Amino acid sequence: MAEVEKTRYNDAELAEFKDLILQKLESARHDYDQLRATITHTAGNDTEDTSPTFKVLEEGAATLSKEECGRLAQRQLKFIRNLEMALVRIENKTYGICKDTGKLIPKERLMRVPHATQCIEAKEGRR
Repeated sequence: MAEVEKTRYNDAELAEFKDLILQKLESARHDYDQLRATITHTAGNDTEDTSPTFKVLEEGAATLSKEECGRLAQRQLKFIRNLEMALVRIENKTYGICKDTGKLIPKERLMRVPHATQCIEAKEGRR
């Protein structure tokens, strides 16, 4: 008898994915908080306590660093939102289903990229 193709992950598998996503979410939020602290100077490592000469020389580097931290914070925030949306899909029991093909995204891919919404075929445009 032919094996029926699986159309969704079972509750135990969804719980496993949920645990993984919650761990990644905690780590991502921590990283985001650190980036925000760097941008807003709450970390305490700045040139404000050094001599004026060093301050002038380091202002340009500090500005670049803030801009880079801002970009990283934006990316981290997007990652957090994607993880949160993955949790919603788990609750709706639609997690792991490719939004383009309707096929089940392989477990190996979801373990590496738990917020994935497309299978590799769809991502590469080979539907």
